[in-house]
Amino acid sequence: MTNKLRIALIGAGRIGQVHARTIVQRVPSAQLVAIADPMPNAAASLAARFGVATATTDCIALITDPVIDAVMICTPTDTHAAYIKAAAAAKKHIFCEKPIALDLGETDSAIAAVAAAGVTLQIGFNRRFDPNFVRMQQAVAQGVIGTPKIVHIVSRDPAPPPMSYIRVSGGIFLDMSIHDWDIARFLMGSDIQEVYVQGGITVDSAIGAAGDIDTHVTLLRFENGAIGTIDNCRQAAYGYDQRAEVFGSAGSIETSNNYPNNTTLSTATNISRDLPLNFFMERYAEAYAAEIESFVLAVTTKSPPAVTGYDARKALIAGLAARRSYDERRPVRLAEFV
Repeated sequence: MTNKLRIALIGAGRIGQVHARTIVQRVPSAQLVAIADPMPNAAASLAARFGVATATTDCIALITDPVIDAVMICTPTDTHAAYIKAAAAAKKHIFCEKPIALDLGETDSAIAAVAAAGVTLQIGFNRRFDPNFVRMQQAVAQGVIGTPKIVHIVSRDPAPPPMSYIRVSGGIFLDMSIHDWDIARFLMGSDIQEVYVQGGITVDSAIGAAGDIDTHVTLLRFENGAIGTIDNCRQAAYGYDQRAEVFGSAGSIETSNNYPNNTTLSTATNISRDLPLNFFMERYAEAYAAEIESFVLAVTTKSPPAVTGYDARKALIAGLAARRSYDERRPVRLAEFV
């Protein structure tokens, strides 16, 4: 391995573009050396933008290239497990966007392949690296707010993704909410034991026609006895809404939205401020850099990654339980899926 971790990006879509820019501009310990995407010209266009020498439509060939130390998988969810297995077989370290797969069998198969190969696998739950959520987790873990009793998480997108994406994403519980299942575990230091969902279609009837919902509130019970709520909607008129609070026996800690500036405008008729940062690319820019730096550190020091395949499995089970709860209109224990 050279002084810099040589990374190949697999997938030149929206999140792939975010990671390409982050590696090139923000992570000096890594080098983006190649990009692959099955779509013609997608990899070449992104490579040209960031001065990357190698671009190809052959993802598997790139994964097996001996020049590569690690792969970053940013392709559609239904390809993640296959690419993880291919990378593990090639002895490449792996950073993969969430989730590993949409079912437990494929998830477990990919995790087993990584373990057998002895390579690093880190999952892209970027919110764990956001300074706001890191500070909240520290306060809980250090006992500053006493015994945690309740967590509230609000996560609302500015607009729904394209229908072409919704049809293959696994639905709101395995796509959008997957981050919230994970951050709930992260903040509370405890696994989710049970979920109970109330949800529906309040944004776009086409989402319902695709077999999904766009709005839900889920009640959580944790193994440590604490409770919580997750509030998700595919559309918030004012932008990207990302808030959370943990309430404990000795206090509470909360985080609100991030804004493009800290100004407040006061006049005789109104006190106002600008809208929050509009979407995840801006809101979590620092977190994306931190998670890639963490991945590089784990690989180069041969230490466990900050977010593991086990964490991905736990978030997946929560999402599967949530869907069952919505469909069957009952509380669902995650133990039903173990």
